[in-house]
Amino acid sequence: MEGLGLGGSLAGGEVEGRRAASRVGEVQPSPEAALLMTPPAATEQVVRECAEAGVKRVWMHRGGGAGAVSPAAVAFCRERGIEVVDGECPFMFLPRTGWLHGVHRFFKRLGGRLPS
Repeated sequence: MEGLGLGGSLAGGEVEGRRAASRVGEVQPSPEAALLMTPPAATEQVVRECAEAGVKRVWMHRGGGAGAVSPAAVAFCRERGIEVVDGECPFMFLPRTGWLHGVHRFFKRLGGRLPS
């Protein structure tokens, strides 16, 4: 499936030739999962939109810094049965993403804190 970008303040249209939506509910067909790269202050609203759209899995990105994680958004997801990864970098789970991500993944797995 082709990726659709949420445009934030955009009113739809296109971004680099791809259809953009300004709200999760506008994405068709409805997504099963969402990777959030939002400021923590916006994450709670976005997960509410995800719940309304029927999204079953949410990943709140975190690399360096605060990332997208909001404790209220995490609680909201868990209360509604939405699977949530709260604060991991997706690159840790991709093949050949470099030694730094591999080391991070190794220590997360060793400590029993690697999400499934």
